Amino acid sequence: MSQIEYDTAVIGAGLMGAGTALFLARSGMRCVLLDRSGVCSEASGVNAGTLTMQMTRADLIPYAIKGWEMWTNSQEWLGINPGVVAAPGLSLAFTEEEVATLEHRAAARRERGAQIELVTAAKARSIEPGLSTEVMAASYCPMDGFAKANQTGFALYQALKTARVDIRGSYWVERVEPEDRGYAVIGQGEVVRARRLVLAGGVWLEEMLNWLAVRIPIKTLVNQLAVTERIKPVMRTVIGIASGLLSLKQFDNGTVVIGGGWQGKGSRTTGSTQVIPENLIGNVRLAVHAIPNLVHTRLVRAWCGFEAETTDAMPVIGEVPGINNAFLIGSIHSGYTSGPFMAKLLAEYILGHEPELPLFDPSRLIDNESYSKNNVN
Repeated sequence: MSQIEYDTAVIGAGLMGAGTALFLARSGMRCVLLDRSGVCSEASGVNAGTLTMQMTRADLIPYAIKGWEMWTNSQEWLGINPGVVAAPGLSLAFTEEEVATLEHRAAARRERGAQIELVTAAKARSIEPGLSTEVMAASYCPMDGFAKANQTGFALYQALKTARVDIRGSYWVERVEPEDRGYAVIGQGEVVRARRLVLAGGVWLEEMLNWLAVRIPIKTLVNQLAVTERIKPVMRTVIGIASGLLSLKQFDNGTVVIGGGWQGKGSRTTGSTQVIPENLIGNVRLAVHAIPNLVHTRLVRAWCGFEAETTDAMPVIGEVPGINNAFLIGSIHSGYTSGPFMAKLLAEYILGHEPELPLFDPSRLIDNESYSKNNVN
């Protein structure tokens, strides 16, 4: 009989995988965290770091609120504040149609607990003096903000080490094999055994599930981002627009990060990405349209990051369908905001506790035409 080395093996050390390992370890489990790069080296380390209610899907607002509360109290659970700034957020409308869109979106999110209200253009400019004079109205939320994504990995790494999680970076997993008492994770010429398995591979979840002969399609988005040179303060809020194609925030060092989901080119198979210049130009033009004082600002860098999306654009958090003691987490819209809370929820479930909010059963997405449930272990 094979010896079990760990209580849980987590594959994927992004925000949600690392967070799940952290909360499990703090509850006494022996955990190993495996990643082909390192902690928060992929999407969790290259995203815009936005903490938002307005850009979060309405059904995920209760989770985003909990996540925002965790981020703004990160010293308590993470031990380090990774540059978290709580700031109000404005989503802008430039046409009557966009005003109607904001009204609808705000109402849907208020029903689920978000403090979002529609304000006049004059009120919006009193909140953010640098706004364009072409703004007709805006939705306002006091519960927005941002964190420094490039500092999150360091903070999580330190917390994981303190919790005695065995972190194995630059670790390429070749396959996973179910055994009588758990799982054998095979890679790097060795076998890591654990009683439980958590798959947290972001856009690579689909390939990971193939190890267990389970088919859940995962779409790959290639989101473009850009950062400016350091400039004097031109904004003090988190800015978006009704269409969702813009996110703007200025950090304490003076740089402005520009995003909004404009797509680049990329392949999750090779990991390669490429900025599409036309889309970058469109994104930057929107930024200047919203905050005219950005017009003479130079861009320093542009890059792309992967984002995972399911066929219904909702998360997958829970048990791998038909597989005992195997779990997955990922594909969370605005996942940076709610990520820590989602990780905490899954850890609670694995530990046998009733989660504070419902999980998102992956079985709703399983492709039964290609794969059958295996009921192994």
